[in-house]
Amino acid sequence: MSQLIYPLRGGVHPPENKQQSLQSPLRRLAIPRELVFPLAQHIGAPAKAVVEIGDRVLAGQMIAEPNGPFSAAIHASTSGTVSAIEARPIPHASGLWGDCIVVAADGKDESIDFEGCENPFGLDHEALIEKIRHAGIAGMGGAGFPSAVKLNPPPNSNIDTLIINGTECEPYITADDVLMQERSEDIIRGCTLLAHILNSPDRILIGVEDNKPKAIAALEQSLLKLAAEDLPGIDRVQVVSFPTKYPSGGEKQLIQILTGKEVPSGGLPAHIGIVVQNVGTTVAIWEAIKHGKPLIERITTVVGESLKEQGNAIVKLGSPSQFVLEQFGFQEKSCARLIAGGPMMGFSLPDSRAPIVKTSNCLLVPSHQEMPDPAPAQACIRCGHCAQACPAGLLPQQLYWYAQAKEHDRLLAHNLMDCIECGACSFVCPSSIPLVQYYRASKGEIRQAEIEKEKSDRSRQRFEFRQKRIERAEAEKEAKRLARKKAAEAAKAKAAANAGTAKTAPAADPVAAAMARVQAQQSDPAEQLAKLERAVNNARNRLNSAEEKWQQAEGDQKAKLESRFKQAQLRLQDAESKLHDFKQQSAGENPATSNPATTNPASAKPTAPLNIDSDDPIERAKAKAQQRLSMSPLEKAENNLSSLNDRLKKAQEKAGEADDDKRAAMEAAVEKLKQKKAALEKEIDELKAQAPLKENTATAESPIDPDSIEDPIERAKAKAMQRLNMSPAEKLQNSLQALQTRLAKAEEKAATADEDKRPAMQAAVEKLQEKIKTVEQEIAEFKAQQEPAKPAESTNESSGVPLDAASAAIEKAKAKAAAQAQMSDSEKHAAQIESLQQRIQKAQQRLDKAIEEGNDNVDAFRLGLEKLQAKLKELESE
Repeated sequence: MSQLIYPLRGGVHPPENKQQSLQSPLRRLAIPRELVFPLAQHIGAPAKAVVEIGDRVLAGQMIAEPNGPFSAAIHASTSGTVSAIEARPIPHASGLWGDCIVVAADGKDESIDFEGCENPFGLDHEALIEKIRHAGIAGMGGAGFPSAVKLNPPPNSNIDTLIINGTECEPYITADDVLMQERSEDIIRGCTLLAHILNSPDRILIGVEDNKPKAIAALEQSLLKLAAEDLPGIDRVQVVSFPTKYPSGGEKQLIQILTGKEVPSGGLPAHIGIVVQNVGTTVAIWEAIKHGKPLIERITTVVGESLKEQGNAIVKLGSPSQFVLEQFGFQEKSCARLIAGGPMMGFSLPDSRAPIVKTSNCLLVPSHQEMPDPAPAQACIRCGHCAQACPAGLLPQQLYWYAQAKEHDRLLAHNLMDCIECGACSFVCPSSIPLVQYYRASKGEIRQAEIEKEKSDRSRQRFEFRQKRIERAEAEKEAKRLARKKAAEAAKAKAAANAGTAKTAPAADPVAAAMARVQAQQSDPAEQLAKLERAVNNARNRLNSAEEKWQQAEGDQKAKLESRFKQAQLRLQDAESKLHDFKQQSAGENPATSNPATTNPASAKPTAPLNIDSDDPIERAKAKAQQRLSMSPLEKAENNLSSLNDRLKKAQEKAGEADDDKRAAMEAAVEKLKQKKAALEKEIDELKAQAPLKENTATAESPIDPDSIEDPIERAKAKAMQRLNMSPAEKLQNSLQALQTRLAKAEEKAATADEDKRPAMQAAVEKLQEKIKTVEQEIAEFKAQQEPAKPAESTNESSGVPLDAASAAIEKAKAKAAAQAQMSDSEKHAAQIESLQQRIQKAQQRLDKAIEEGNDNVDAFRLGLEKLQAKLKELESE
């Protein structure tokens, strides 16, 4: 039964010029020295290289894998070494370069072992699609659409027709014609295999134009021959010839001719149940599945009057165009231009080094007489020939005007994207307007605008999401703040309720605690004296250094350094004045010189008490803090009440004089102060009620034991005052007793601890033992320092009164300071070196002992020793 043919809408009849390349038989070209494989030889994402420079590859070996669903693998077409992966000229209408894998051929043409399949029809759909994808097969008719995607239509598509495109309507090109003549049986086998992959469609049509009688005859003969082999679906294969007209080889146009159906605008053939494949793609799929051979070569037409010989050849993919043309006697001087493809839909190649790729079906090199330069474009005369020739039913004239004005919305409204860029409109235009060039440029601008819009939309979405996230975070933060505020108010209310029912001790005074700490730190006069002496020595060294730099400087620098020198002088004077004042104060406040009964200097009170009305703000603050430290809780509360009354009076005055907009805030402050006053008066009443009880429980004549005081704050104050009255030896002994008590408790806890907590408790016990050893060592050193001095320093020279350890240390520091005051600079320097050497010797001993005992502080001892040694070197170099 003959197939009904539907007429093609539009179209033209350009000169065919196909006989030039059919005069010589098909031949196989040699292997070039270098092959270039672009990573983008198909529609979709470029492939991803899987080889590196220096790798040796074989023919059929994958050198680039698919990078996504719309991508195709690339294989080496011969054996050689990867010499580069870089940008090279590629066959593209833009003329831009692209990333390529360069292989230096070794001439051996060794290949991998191809894994074929004896019965391809026994494989399931997924296995066949994977083999096609792995073979890197893409549409070889010009578009380069990955075949694995095309043969895997959506599940809801019911494919009822498979069309094999053997039209080859473009002038000059005869690659498919020769393929149909040479390998017609493989085409028929490939048709049935494709039908098997597509779940056996009802019809398999091989469409061929009637200007290829030899190809049609070869296909029909092979169809009759293979019918006896009982191939699946071969009874549905039909060879259909139809009148020659350009561009009947377009996918949508061929569907219209053979089925009468039209692919909807923006749709695909699969949407109407049709799949179209090129005859070259069909053969490549059969070879890939049956023999395991990937797409590494193809038939290419090499034609044009600039060649000594024209014809078709089997060319390895990656062969440079220049190399292919040289095999046919290329005469570059007579060549008008180098065209990849035919004269209607092809594009000029600016560089002859561009390689042969999967979609390269023709290299056209016409002479100047064969294809002269186009006439200059003139104004459109509105003849309408372009609309009559358009096979897609578009309005080329309107599209041209909108393209010139860059009105993209109107171009899309007039279905610019349905243009197949066949060039029929440009062919018939009497004004020689390159219409297709305008359409291609507009399509590129529209695609770029869509990409930019997509990026903008993503940025806007990210910004909106960020704003929402910030708002949500702020709302959560505000909710947490309100919750904290509510919890604080509840706690305050609970505290106020408890204050009315429970009798609590007055709050600890932070100023008193601070004064206690300061007094504890300043209780050792010898340490203060040594600190002041170090300050004087440092100030004197800085002065000497500043003076030396000032004397060596010149110009403007000398003035700056003179200022620094004067500042150093002032600092030295200040340090010496502080040292002098301390020495006088220590000499005037030593109670051992006048009162034999008081042998503990820590218990002596200063002869000049601090003045609360002094002009010195520091002295005044100390006096106030000391006065507050000596107050009882009732006196502190009464003092606070007096201060609060003054603040309340000032606030009431300000509220009366405030403006209307500030008065409300001032009155609120007054009310708050009144509430504080009422609470303080209540606290004073409670303290007055407790006062008789305290007077009865303690007397001034009997000292209070700190451990007998119930109030923890008062007990801490009593312990601090008791510690102030201790000598250094007593402090060390007290510390030793406290550590021993803690050690006993820690050992008890470690013995009863769980298994998981026992190592930590044991580590704490060992740490306390180390601290006890350190304190015992300090006590021993302190006693050793005091024993030699007893014969000479056990009594005061002026009064004969016995001295304790602290008083002896003060007298020793005075004597040392007086001796240093009489020394010259060189003597002081020598004394410093000697003192530092002694300290280094002691530090070395401590380090050796720590290493011997395995102490954890070995690193700290070593660091201290290194610092002392560095300081000694610095002094010796001065």
